[in-house]
Amino acid sequence: MQKVYEPTQMSQQAAELRDILSKFIGVISRRLPDDVAKKLNELSKEEVDPLQQLIYQTMMENQMLAEDLKRPSCQDTGVIQFFLKVGENFPLIGDLKEILKESVVKSTIETPLRHNAVETFDEYNTGLNIGTGVPTILMEIEKDSDQLDMYVYMAGGGCTLPGAAKVLMPGEGYEGVVRFVMDQMTSYGINACPPLLVGIGIGTSVETAALNSKLALMRDVDSVSPNENASKMERLLEDGINSIGLGPQGFGGKKSVMGVNIINTARHPSTIGVAINTGCWSHRRGHIILDSNLNYEILTHEGVEL
Repeated sequence: MQKVYEPTQMSQQAAELRDILSKFIGVISRRLPDDVAKKLNELSKEEVDPLQQLIYQTMMENQMLAEDLKRPSCQDTGVIQFFLKVGENFPLIGDLKEILKESVVKSTIETPLRHNAVETFDEYNTGLNIGTGVPTILMEIEKDSDQLDMYVYMAGGGCTLPGAAKVLMPGEGYEGVVRFVMDQMTSYGINACPPLLVGIGIGTSVETAALNSKLALMRDVDSVSPNENASKMERLLEDGINSIGLGPQGFGGKKSVMGVNIINTARHPSTIGVAINTGCWSHRRGHIILDSNLNYEILTHEGVEL
């Protein structure tokens, strides 16, 4: 049976935060983060074939029109995902989940966003981009803080959502990690609208590795792992994936990735969990920090005011 949506009653401050985040989602839907736009411009200059140049020109025109028309730059506005570090003293900490859901509903109507939340088994689209477990909300509590530090991400159906994870036996070693990643990139990489930001997670199980791989996509495209061995693997995998020759939109070319980011956590001696997620060329994420008075700083989109 289809559920009836009932808006949440909220305080004035909660409504203010909802409105800020709704507008921020709208910005993310149409304007690429600064690091992604810069990287695409750099990659476009490395391609010499007329077809690849045309594809990059079309990408740039697409983004210009999205900004001019105030419409999402890709028809798949994805499933909205929130990655939060919230201070224990942030005034709205107990209301955040409802505020985030309501911000998605408001942005769905006003931006507008495509309706991408289908209730499993019941098989109906809620029409509001919210549903059971949607949007995705992952929250960490920060001690002695009154700030809300948040990444907002549009996880598309062709790139991030079809990620993969596996637990390797220890005998496979880190060579097994590389083999897993390359196998995935040669199969579904072409469908994820390259050039890609490749997020790789390593941990003790499929769920920890999968979360790490998603968090890796929140890092800047040119960022480097603080772990020396992980950063070496990032460089090697970037070279390896580029050598596949996917190129922009899978039409071939010199560069297939914007970057490769690895996040690793500790593991059980008998397992190596590995996961991969990819961000497409239209890698729509935003990073915002708010204080207890809802003053905000946007770190991914310079000059944007909400």
